[in-house]
Formats: sequence, C-alpha cells, structure tokens
Amino acid sequence: MREPSGRYLDVAEREEIMTGLAAGESMRAIGRRLGRDAGTISREVARNSVSNGPRSRPYRAAAAQRFAEARACRPKPSKLEQNPRLREYVQATLLQGWSPDQISRRLIEEFPADAEMRVSHETIYRELYVQGRGGLRRELSVCLRTGRAVRKPRRRGRHAQRTHH
Repeated sequence: MREPSGRYLDVAEREEIMTGLAAGESMRAIGRRLGRDAGTISREVARNSVSNGPRSRPYRAAAAQRFAEARACRPKPSKLEQNPRLREYVQATLLQGWSPDQISRRLIEEFPADAEMRVSHETIYRELYVQGRGGLRRELSVCLRTGRAVRKPRRRGRHAQRTHH
C-alpha cells in the first residue's frame, strides 16, 4: 500500500483503478491498494464511466484524467451565466424590488420540480458584486435595498464590538 499522492487522483492511480476493475477487483480492494477510501474509488468510477444501455462506456484512465482536468478549469461560468431563463427571472424580480433571499425562496415555490431554476441568495449577491464577471447586469445592484454597488465587508474580531463611537 502506498501513500495517496494528494487530494486528487493522478494518472497512475486512475490506471490502477482501470486495471483493478478489469481484473474484477472490488472498490475496497482497489482503494486499499492505492491507500484511498473505497468511496473515493467508487465516486471516481461513477463520475467517469457510463454503463447504461447501448452507449455503455467502461472506465478508462486517460478519459477520466481528461474529464477531471476539464472539470478543474477556472473560472467556471456561473449558474446565471449558463441559464438565461433563470438570469431573466432573477433580473426581473430584482427590478421589482425583491431581495436576493426572497428570490431564492420564491424560485423553489414557483419551480418545485425544476432543479435548473434554483440559485442561492449568495450566488445572486456574488453575481452583482463581482466586477467584470457575473451574469447579472451591473446596474441591477442599485435595485438592492442598500443600493450599494460594492459589498460592505463584515467587521471581524476585536473591532466587531465597536459599532458605536
């Protein structure tokens, strides 16, 4: 058993997983050999292989490495950038004076079966405040109740108690 190479699986570990699966080994046995938890191996295999119907694709180390590298690319496009319907709903409700928290809760009520129409209030704030990025129009920040275009940092530590001078 060797020490794990770090937080993420490397190509050699993925090749070991592929070899172990081809030999009929269990996830636990592969994990023990690699010094990894069986759950890590199981998630890796589930994430990078498809075994349903005629489009079955077994686990392949090289392909798994490419998929992992693609998923790791930064910056990732935000949910509001990727989903025009969600972005338009959020923009329209901000213009009506709704808070990001109200919008987030209302989406769950209005679209109970549609997971694509979900966004946290934090994501909405981040989209408004992160300049040069974000899927929401910058001028929508004036629709927030504070009217701020920049997020006000919370005081931390010793200075948190001194709110009145």
